[in-house]
Amino acid sequence: MGETGQGKIAIVTGGTRGIGAAIVRRLLAEGYGVATCGRTPPEQPIAIDGRTAEFEACDIRDPAAVATWVEALVARHGRIDLVVNNAGGSPQAEAATASPRFSERILQLNLLAPLHVSQAAYPHLKASGGSIVNIASVSGARPSPDTAIYGAAKAGLLSLTTSLAQEWGPQVRVNAIIVGLIETETAEMTYGSAEAQARIAASLPLGRMGRGSDIADAVTFLGSPAAAYISGARLEVHGGGERPLFLEIVKAEAEAAQS
Repeated sequence: MGETGQGKIAIVTGGTRGIGAAIVRRLLAEGYGVATCGRTPPEQPIAIDGRTAEFEACDIRDPAAVATWVEALVARHGRIDLVVNNAGGSPQAEAATASPRFSERILQLNLLAPLHVSQAAYPHLKASGGSIVNIASVSGARPSPDTAIYGAAKAGLLSLTTSLAQEWGPQVRVNAIIVGLIETETAEMTYGSAEAQARIAASLPLGRMGRGSDIADAVTFLGSPAAAYISGARLEVHGGGERPLFLEIVKAEAEAAQS
C-alpha cells in the first residue's frame, strides 16, 4: 500500500468508533499522523504499522475548546494537512415534540462543530495546501422523518461545504461525502434485527450496506493529490441509493393481482 500521507497530519473528529475509527485506521495506514477527539477515549488506542492515533477529549461544540486543541496539535507537529469532520449523529425524535435544547445540540454537533474545527484549522491548512472532508449523510439530501433536525443540519453541512470551497480556494479544498446506510457496531439500534438488516442490504443496488472502510477509501481519495482539482464536491457513497418505496408498493400490488 502506498503512503500518500507520509509526513502529513490529519484531524478526525469522532474517530474512536464506527466510521470515524475506520477513517483513522486507513489514514494511519497511508502514513498520516492522526489526531482524533471525542467525549470518551477508545478502549484501546488505534495503531497501525507502528503509528498510533493521538486522542484528546474535546467538546467540539465549544469553539474555545476546539481552538485550544488545534493549537496544541500544531505546537506538537507544526502543521495540519487534512481535516475530517466526522463526529455527528442523532437519536430519533419526532419534530412535533423535540425540545429546543435537543434541536440546538443536534445543530451544534452536526453543523456548527464542523465549522468551528474548520475555522480553527484554516490558517494551518492554508499554509500546507490541505483539505477538508465533511462527512454528511443521505439524510441531508432527502427527507429525514424522525430525525428532521439532523437532516437539516446535514443539509446545512453540504451547503457549508460548497461555500467554504469557494471562499477558501485555491489554497484549501473542501469536499463532502454523502454517506448512505452503513454497518457499524450499533447497526441493530439503527436498522433493527439481523434479518431486517439483510432485507435492507438486499434492497440496495450493490446488494449490501456500506462499511466504514468504504467511507475511509473515499476520504483517502479526496485528501490525496489524485483529487487535486476536486473541491466543492458532494461524493455520494451509498451503494447506488435507496429504492423508492412506491416501487415496492407497485410490485406488491402486481403480485397480489396475479395470485
